Amino acid sequence: MPDLEAILLVGGQGTRLRPLTLGTPKPLLPTAGVPFLAHQLARARSFGVRRIVFATSYKASMFEPAFGDGSAFGLSLEYMTEETPLGTGGAIRNAAEALTCGPSDPVLVLNGDILSGHDIGDQVRHHVSRGASVTLHLTEVDDPTRFGCVPTDDEGRVTAFLEKTPNPITNRINAGCYVFTRSVIDSIPRGEVVSVERETFPGLIESGELVLGYADRTYWLDVGTPAAFVRGSRDLVLGRLASPALPGPPGEYLALDGARVSPEAKVNGGSAIGAGTVVEAGAVVSGSVLSDGCVVHSGATVIDSAVGQGARVCSGAVVRDAVIGDGAVVGAGNELQHGVRVWPNVELPERAVRYSTDV
Repeated sequence: MPDLEAILLVGGQGTRLRPLTLGTPKPLLPTAGVPFLAHQLARARSFGVRRIVFATSYKASMFEPAFGDGSAFGLSLEYMTEETPLGTGGAIRNAAEALTCGPSDPVLVLNGDILSGHDIGDQVRHHVSRGASVTLHLTEVDDPTRFGCVPTDDEGRVTAFLEKTPNPITNRINAGCYVFTRSVIDSIPRGEVVSVERETFPGLIESGELVLGYADRTYWLDVGTPAAFVRGSRDLVLGRLASPALPGPPGEYLALDGARVSPEAKVNGGSAIGAGTVVEAGAVVSGSVLSDGCVVHSGATVIDSAVGQGARVCSGAVVRDAVIGDGAVVGAGNELQHGVRVWPNVELPERAVRYSTDV
């Protein structure tokens, strides 16, 4: 697969991850010590991708400063921006203006909020050998009612692209990684709002084009919610999913340069500790993401949570299954749990109150 090109969809606003995404787009959130996309870029490079076009929209100006021309990853990167959101199909078509491959060549399309351990190279080879129009990565989930399901026949041909239903006919779902033949992308209307899930894929199936499913049972995670985002970072640090971009060996925790973790603190569970972050003696941090420059004071507890840049969790406070925005302060005695979200720069005064809603 020489010089394989890819499109990376990174235009979403990440509303399910607020307040973390109020200042930073979801694909740039620190995940196991590096921006989330660093893991996708490194994996794509390992499977033969050499050139990637970013399809940007929300906070588009932040991507190029983060990744530049891609040389640090052994890649060539281009950036295409939608002036107004065009949907998944419209975004792919817009980004395709920067592709250099021919009409019969395969183009990999990745979603910027998916962690996957599947064999991208094998998916591309499967697509090319069958002469498919599109080949979709499919994964099996325990609860397919939360997703659209994708049934296939005995030869792997996709027979339908179904929306969420209480009675799904299969537990295989769209895993968000596609291989298109370039000419199929070029057939998507230019400059129009188009959904590949609701329009492009069903239209191809109806017209008799070969749409294949590439199904497997490897690691897969949509990191679009706070709990999933924290889990993804944790799994990478623990080595449950290998990533060439991980800035250190897998282990109980990862501390970036400049982080200060007291030997008398208890830090484990795949926690990621950002640059300049301080974890004081007697603090407990487990399975969490601490962004750059935050402080967990002595006697504080942070479990299965995300703490934004420059935030502070004061002595005696407990943060469990919660999100603390950039610059926020959780005063001593507060107990935040059950998905509570604290917005940026909010200061919770010292007290003993249990919160269960956004503050």
